[in-house]
Amino acid sequence: MPQEADAPITEDKLHIEALASMGVPRTYRRGALLIQEGDTGDTLYVVLKGRLRAYLADASGRELTLGVFGAMEYVGEMALDGGPRSANVEALEATVCSVVSRATLLQYIAQHPEFALQLMARLIRRARLATESARSVALIDVYGRLVLLLEKLAMPANEHGHRALRERLTHQQMAHHLACSREMISRLLKDLENGGYIAVRDRWIHLLKPLPSRW
Repeated sequence: MPQEADAPITEDKLHIEALASMGVPRTYRRGALLIQEGDTGDTLYVVLKGRLRAYLADASGRELTLGVFGAMEYVGEMALDGGPRSANVEALEATVCSVVSRATLLQYIAQHPEFALQLMARLIRRARLATESARSVALIDVYGRLVLLLEKLAMPANEHGHRALRERLTHQQMAHHLACSREMISRLLKDLENGGYIAVRDRWIHLLKPLPSRW
């Protein structure tokens, strides 16, 4: 998701910047796979520029996006336990990361134990988000999940009561977020557009009025 501009420098951010300075900068092209689910890894990736996507994929190729991470966010913290990777991580665009080894991360935590609490809090937040995603896939139909996604991405209304999304997502990216087919997303969005609920301008979705709870 987009980062907030001019966000205050927090202690958490200072720790991440310090940790990033101890890693090795590497550049990844769009679509490059940094982490593959099931592999054993011992590195943490701090995003310096660009965006990464964490996702799960099944044998049929269907994907579920777990999160999108931008500058001064990190992925791969599960490397702390030395176990297999729990998800795939790819570069959504040309991305520069600071690659931090497990040994360096553990050394930093030993020197700054307060960072361990921040790391634990972030792990808990991500676990909750993963639980919410699993619950949505299991208990909410595709249209209901689409409504939740659009509402989550919508910015405050303008003077006409219209709400644009904070970012432009392709139908395939939405399908990855919602664990469904691109064709299903295209059909639902076209129905909402025909019903006057949304408008698509320059491939950017605008919510024109409250979306119906059921379709």
